Amino acid sequence: MADRSSEFRGDTLDAQVRAADIDRWLSSRFVADARLRADLIALYAFEAELMAIPTRVTQPMLAEMRFVWWREQLDGVFAGIARKGHPVLEALTDVVARHGLDRAPFDALIEAHIGRVHGEPHDLDAFYVGPMQAAARVLAGPGFDGAVIEAGRVRGLVQTGQADQAKALKASANRALAGLPVHAFPAVAAAALTRPDAPEFVKRLRLVVASLRGRL
Repeated sequence: MADRSSEFRGDTLDAQVRAADIDRWLSSRFVADARLRADLIALYAFEAELMAIPTRVTQPMLAEMRFVWWREQLDGVFAGIARKGHPVLEALTDVVARHGLDRAPFDALIEAHIGRVHGEPHDLDAFYVGPMQAAARVLAGPGFDGAVIEAGRVRGLVQTGQADQAKALKASANRALAGLPVHAFPAVAAAALTRPDAPEFVKRLRLVVASLRGRL
């Protein structure tokens, strides 16, 4: 029964991420190990929950209250006490424990979301670099935070409509990625997608090329 429950939860989160973040969902398909792929999906599902909040409530203070709720739930996540019945928190608690993830990037991400609903500029490092570092740690273990910083910023610049700045940073990002193990490239592969509105088949092809080359 536990295995079936876990499988159902994984399918639910996978569908959630596919709907919310097709770029990183497609990138996760390049992770050969099914459990590690599910671990990435758990991270991305947590982010999907945060991203959905401003679409569900229009008043900044109400949105902030929901973000604060998620911040409070991190106490249980990082204490290894999953909130029963909540698929995202259950999965995230397991991933954090098995991979020894740090809490700081999760708190920073929530604070950045709170800032956005109050009209503050995007914090690219909180929104994109920190989550990419967590994904890299899931796939490759500790020690590669520095290798993915610029790749995270490339993705952030693309997602915030700064394509020219992203293009200018790519060469430097690729040099840094030379230090990232090949099997961890799916953690950064979405940064190779410079056209957010491109059809899915075009994104798939671009990700295949990027993964074969190990470059954005």
